[in-house]
Amino acid sequence: MGAGGDVVGGSFWAEVGGRATFERLVRRFYAGVAEDALLRPMYPEEDLEGAIQRLTGFLEQYWGGPGSYSEQRGHPRLRIRHAPFPITFAARDAWLAHMRVAVDELELSPLHENMLWDYLERAAHAMVNTAG
Repeated sequence: MGAGGDVVGGSFWAEVGGRATFERLVRRFYAGVAEDALLRPMYPEEDLEGAIQRLTGFLEQYWGGPGSYSEQRGHPRLRIRHAPFPITFAARDAWLAHMRVAVDELELSPLHENMLWDYLERAAHAMVNTAG
């Protein structure tokens, strides 16, 4: 552990820059979502910052950073947490389009970019819960 309580060395999270990188990713992603007529209604205005913090925490934990997400929220249970929202193929594609912009802006190494994108793409496909 580093002086600030962060995990140091050896993880994808540390290799790409830790929390700062994941926060940049998620904030850029949500900047796109905020302008998206399909996705924006899924995120209540009063909880947008909460959504940003939850996704940042989840992603950094998944990639080897601090385990704060599970400490605060329990097991991620992604499909269950997303079940109340109608996630169509179009919503998935819009989500991926905004995430693609955010990933590209990080300018990660090709290896790190491919690893991150592979996960995000698989996760997005897994969240689809309606054909509508």
